[in-house]
Amino acid sequence: MEFPEARMGELVSLQDQTKYKFLDLKLLNKALTHKSYANEKSENLKHNERMEFLGDSVLDILVSDYLVREYSDFAEGTLSKIRAAVVNETCLAKLAQKIDLGSYLLLGRGEDLSGGRLKPSILADAFEALAGAVFRDGGLNAASKIFLPLLVEEVKKTAESWSFRDFKSDLQEYTQNKLNCIPSYKVVREIGPDHAKEFEVVVVIKNEEKGKGLGRSKKEAEQAAAKIAIGKFPTNGNGNKIANS
Repeated sequence: MEFPEARMGELVSLQDQTKYKFLDLKLLNKALTHKSYANEKSENLKHNERMEFLGDSVLDILVSDYLVREYSDFAEGTLSKIRAAVVNETCLAKLAQKIDLGSYLLLGRGEDLSGGRLKPSILADAFEALAGAVFRDGGLNAASKIFLPLLVEEVKKTAESWSFRDFKSDLQEYTQNKLNCIPSYKVVREIGPDHAKEFEVVVVIKNEEKGKGLGRSKKEAEQAAAKIAIGKFPTNGNGNKIANS
């Protein structure tokens, strides 16, 4: 399949951006073809939805493999939350903008005029489709070289943000695996009137108090205590405290 000169220039430009040269340019062009364009031009023209489906799995496996290797002391549930925070529409659309992916999309006239090149859903889908196309063309190693550096930056930001962490689960998994015991939590104080009460909780591991936390609910206070306790344990394989991994 030969492409018009202008389109060939766009495909070459995107390859320069990603530092990957396709063996089969048709795969790249297909990844950039939105269904609105395909529907306008020809019933037989293939759009990028099947490639998007594949790319979603490719990005999942890249992030999952990195998380398992680099965050060895995080509970499975925590790893799942990090992955979900990275391989989603908001994050992938942002990564697509980093490589100016919207400029290379083939969109239907109506979609283009309505700002489709900036729509997060379209950008995220195209990013996944591009990952699928690279995988089809060069395998997982090629996809890893292109996409993992972008994804790792987002993984690290998410892992350091704390907002998604389930500290109780992390602490329990650590103590079960390393100390052959499980933590216990005890409310030691209730502060304030009923309508604005705070709880103070301590976490005890092998009869030793390891952390104390405050919260507006017992659950919140337990999480705060577990967070303190995690920071007191040895480093993981990366040389970082498990709470700061």
